[in-house]
Amino acid sequence: MARRGRPRTIPLPGEPVRGSSSGVPVMALFDLLGRRWAMGILWVLCRIGPCTFRELQKHCETLSPSVLNTRLGELHAALLIERTGDGYCPTSMGRQLYELLVPLGRWSSKTWARKMRSCGPTATRPLMRA
Repeated sequence: MARRGRPRTIPLPGEPVRGSSSGVPVMALFDLLGRRWAMGILWVLCRIGPCTFRELQKHCETLSPSVLNTRLGELHAALLIERTGDGYCPTSMGRQLYELLVPLGRWSSKTWARKMRSCGPTATRPLMRA
């Protein structure tokens, strides 16, 4: 994938990242995946297979072309996706990450979301103070 304009920067293990100065690899990964639509793009590619730019736009309905382009570049630089003749697809490392995220997605649906719904509206619950 050719780069144009300013170089893309991605969080790197061993370097301070947004929200952490420790350089711990998982914090760099969370920084990358926490960027708007990064995890969603990887999720779509792992679930449905290779996609062209336009197909990804269709599956990620509210995603702007500029954000999609930026995230594709970041995920590519992070070695999580690649571009093939069929479109964008996850690398083996991207697929491994997806397989680790699937149980987290299942837990969030079955445990966390159910518990949050049973607690009632969050607006009525005071925030914990440090």
